[in-house]
Amino acid sequence: MAESRGVAVVTGAGSGIGKASVLALAGEGYACVLAGRRKEPLESVAAEIADLGSKAIAVPTDVGNPDSVTALFAAAKSAFGRVDVVFNNAGITAPPAPIEDVAFADWQAVVDANLNGLFLCAQAAYRVMKAQDPQGGRIINNGSISATTPRPNAIAYNATKHGVTGITKSIALEGRPYSIACGQIDIGNAATDMTQKMTGGVLQADGSLATEPRMDVKAVADGIVYMASLPLDANVLTMTVMATNMPFVGRG
Repeated sequence: MAESRGVAVVTGAGSGIGKASVLALAGEGYACVLAGRRKEPLESVAAEIADLGSKAIAVPTDVGNPDSVTALFAAAKSAFGRVDVVFNNAGITAPPAPIEDVAFADWQAVVDANLNGLFLCAQAAYRVMKAQDPQGGRIINNGSISATTPRPNAIAYNATKHGVTGITKSIALEGRPYSIACGQIDIGNAATDMTQKMTGGVLQADGSLATEPRMDVKAVADGIVYMASLPLDANVLTMTVMATNMPFVGRG
């Protein structure tokens, strides 16, 4: 086990990017708090962390529920005394649809998870980091390439991820006096269940369907570890980690 690096809270930690990232943080010596909706996957990942020789607790959490988020950070403080790193990773997409056909329920669900949930977790983390001694910590938000460049038929996802950028910049600004650093990682086509559809072709801006390359999710986890490893007088405000050949730079 690596030397203790502090305490990390990761949302959406039961699978995909969250799982890869929390395992990487545990491998670096962080005690980890795993948050997500489903208890069983969280406990499975916590067992993997225990096998690495690190400490972990699983806390089933609905990030869109203020009381649930309060309980998450209370559990982190109770178990480990403080919070040093938070990776706000939890998020969802809605069924693809043109703007005029988007159901409000689908819009609301994405806003609740991707924007309200991220805000609630960031706010709770900020409160803990401001009050603890030594003061400070680092908040990392999962933005997505859609935070700057939208895909068609995904207005709810695009809008919420643009909103994540505003939250990130606000925390980076207001956190300065309290040694609270905040950055955003924008991810393009990490190979997870969420991007499996890329292998069968996805709608492009010109109306065509194209298979898009994906990258190993480990590249994202390595980025999270790097951002977390910096001293609090340094910050990665934005980082883009993407599949090299995906249609993004230029005109596709």
